[in-house]
Formats: sequence, C-alpha cells, structure tokens
Amino acid sequence: MTSVTAPEIRLVSGALGAEISGIDLNTLTDDQFDLIRDRLLRHQVVFLRGQENLTPQAHIDFGRRFGEVELHPYLPRLESHPEIVVIDSEEGAKVDVWHTDMTFHESPPIASVLHLIDLPPNGGDTMWTNQCLVYESLSAPLRDLVDGLTAIHTIRVGTEFSSRAEHPVVRVHPDTGRRSLYVNRLFTSHIPQLSRNESDALLEYLFRFSEGPQFTCRFRWQPGDVAMWDNRVTQHYAVNDYRERRRGQRITVLGDVPTGNPPRWEHYEPAPGERYWPDRVNAVEDY
Repeated sequence: MTSVTAPEIRLVSGALGAEISGIDLNTLTDDQFDLIRDRLLRHQVVFLRGQENLTPQAHIDFGRRFGEVELHPYLPRLESHPEIVVIDSEEGAKVDVWHTDMTFHESPPIASVLHLIDLPPNGGDTMWTNQCLVYESLSAPLRDLVDGLTAIHTIRVGTEFSSRAEHPVVRVHPDTGRRSLYVNRLFTSHIPQLSRNESDALLEYLFRFSEGPQFTCRFRWQPGDVAMWDNRVTQHYAVNDYRERRRGQRITVLGDVPTGNPPRWEHYEPAPGERYWPDRVNAVEDY
C-alpha cells in the first residue's frame, strides 16, 4: 500500500504568508484544495513550491475552483489559453510600487495566482502586506474616521479614464468578517468626503503606515513556484533589483463588490478657486 505524505505548512512571517509543500496542482484533490483555501483565508497569501510541471489548464482549473477567471483587458495573454496573463520583465512588467490589483473596477478581483517560470539568479522577490493587521493597528479614533469614508480608485490608459470606482476605505471580508484598509498608492485617487489637502495628507499617512515592515512578508522565488494571494486584504510589491529576465503566468479570479460601513458624510464641495483633486495618471497594473 502506497503511503500518502501529508502537506507541510510553514509560516513565512509573523504578519502573513504560508508556504505549503507536498501538493501537485496538476493532481489537486478536494481535501488539498480545502486546505489551500483555509490557509489563504488565515494567512492572506499562500506559496506552493515545486510546481515546475504545472500545465496551463491545471493553472486555470485551480483558479476556477475559487470563481470565474478573468480575461484581462490590458495585459498580454497566453495565445493558447487567453485566461492566462503573461508577465515578462523584458516587456516592461515591473511594477515596483505597493498596490492591490485592479481596485478601479466596481468588482475588483478576489485573488490572483502567479506561476513564475524564469527567474534571475538573484533578486526579483515579491512582498505582500496584511491590510487587516494594518487596520487593526490604527488607533481607535483613526479607525473610527476611516470607517466612515470612501475612496475613488481610477486608472488611465493614454489620456482617457478607462475605469473609475468608489469603494469603502475599510472593507469587510465576506468570509472571515475581518476589516481591512482598502487604499493603495497606484490606483487610489482621493477621498471624496475630504478637501484635496486633507485627502492627500490622510492617504499619504495611510500608504506609509501600511508599508511598514511589521505588516509584510517577502518571498524568494524559485523556478516553478506558485503564489496565490487574497486581493481583498493584501497589497503587493515586485522588488525591482535585477536585470535578467523574470517571466511568469498569472490568472485572476473575478471578485465581489467591496462592502463596509456606509459613508457618514456627503462628498466635499470645494469653494470656488479651491484646490480640487488631481487627475492621477496611473500605469497599467501588473504584479
């Protein structure tokens, strides 16, 4: 009788992240999927080593267990499997700024699954932050303020806005019930209940606070590794410290509508001549 080795789990940092070994996504069982999903909800991002032989179809099938897989509107896709976005540093796929994927949509994605295939010999790590822990670490008065605010998230392609959405600054996770800070440098334009000066100042503080090392984990990739993260409660940052090629394939699981407390104030109306919110020009997000 052949023995089956149980998957092993190792926490990556004190803030978030769990590395799971002993699972082959090509032959994923229901029990293994349940384990991955449970650890994703507990630790916000999970890492699966040793997936060098992962097929594109198995990659897609894994994502579909969580929900509908997106056809990305902007990024290059794998010709034979259009659900898969191709991430290639030689094609400009370097986004070294903290962000949460596609928050400019009314229903942002709930998760991303990245399979890295080619890596530089050194560098090219990715970092994540636990936005639940960020929110819980704010002082009570500041939590009370941000719980009653919304934020505008935008993206521009060329000179035109291609998408714009308004979401709670603090969202509630539909599965765990935990509250998380939901703003990011790349796509959050302003807080409409505040004046421009107030919005700029508060957002800059929240951005800087959420990027503190006590809220992060950092993952050193090996060829074939897979990372899956919960976009509802994390930000991520691709460290741009390499010159050699870094290439991977990513699928995105379509999301729900972020929910939180209703705003406690109306949108701010600036006086004539007062500084208004800037039209932020954003690069297309990647990984």
